[in-house]
Amino acid sequence: MTLSSSALLTWYDRNRRTLPWRALPGELADPYHVWISEIMLQQTTVRAVIPYYQRFLERFPTIASLANAAVDDVLVLWAGLGYYSRARNLHRCAQALVARGGFPRDVEGLKTLPGIGAYTASAIAAIAFGVPVVPVDGNVERVTARVFAIETPLPGARKVLAERAVTLNHGRPAQTRPSDFAQALFDLGASICAPRNPACVLCPWQEGCAARKAGIQALLPRRTPKGDRPARYGAHFLLTDEAGRILMRRRPPAGLLGGTVELPGTEWLPAPWSLANAVRHAPFADRMTENEPQIRWEAAGAVKHVFTHFSLSVAVYVARLPVMPNPDAHDGFLVRADELQKSALSSLMKKCAEKGLEFLGDTYGMSLARKTPGQTKRAKMIGGKGA
Repeated sequence: MTLSSSALLTWYDRNRRTLPWRALPGELADPYHVWISEIMLQQTTVRAVIPYYQRFLERFPTIASLANAAVDDVLVLWAGLGYYSRARNLHRCAQALVARGGFPRDVEGLKTLPGIGAYTASAIAAIAFGVPVVPVDGNVERVTARVFAIETPLPGARKVLAERAVTLNHGRPAQTRPSDFAQALFDLGASICAPRNPACVLCPWQEGCAARKAGIQALLPRRTPKGDRPARYGAHFLLTDEAGRILMRRRPPAGLLGGTVELPGTEWLPAPWSLANAVRHAPFADRMTENEPQIRWEAAGAVKHVFTHFSLSVAVYVARLPVMPNPDAHDGFLVRADELQKSALSSLMKKCAEKGLEFLGDTYGMSLARKTPGQTKRAKMIGGKGA
């Protein structure tokens, strides 16, 4: 089987994608740009990443500007990309890079940095520093599975795919142009060797592709069937006052959506919450007594959200008080409704806040629609202690 690195590079020179983080032909890639883009592209499409990348670079044009920023500012710009540990690790890594005076120029050195694993280290080393290694992402896995006709299903095939992928750059042209060769593999997988309906007649490696010869290219890579995604359920509470302040809290720094800002609420459990149990986790529920007025919660609706390993349904409840009680550290903190966009809200919490504020007839710059007449009348009233 012949896989000509020269043929692939010739194809790349004619068909390379224009991407905001990619250096122009003849220019050296900026390792900062490569690093930011590679972290953002994990579990996210190029099309989705581009506007985030552009906003991020406008706000943090240098490693030093990122290192000196507050982590909340980083999380705000990251909101919507998911996997928030990536943003926290970006911030930590920027500080480490400033402390050491720049990027290591080899794979092993790059792997010592926070949030940089084997793939990202290889991508930065190859693209920015010309190290002749093959970064193996999903596109490269697919190309490898096809050109070598590897039929073992993923994820079990991952090790053998990585072992075969590193042989793709053994040709002299690939060794001479490691940055272009790595990006050529990415582009080949993203365009010609696409997941569905690969355009084999346009492929520079069509003659050497074992899967094409066997007529199984569209079937590869095979994947082990996934089980049903489990469902979880939660309830979150939007409490506001006449001054337009909303009670928020911060999630723990580790774990899912770590460090982001959220509406107070329940845990996410495998079974739906009953109304009586949910309101026990509502804001200031521990302060409610026989002599204190009960907070009257209204059901604003449900928000659906899908995570990698489970789907979530959140019941959103709202209430408006004349004056907000003073929150303590356990309760959370107050944010003006018109300042919510500046908070590190996850996509899930943006949807929950939108749902609640739309129900109340408020907006805060997130294209919220006004509540339709009579909507409040149709809402189910949920009392405090007696619910």
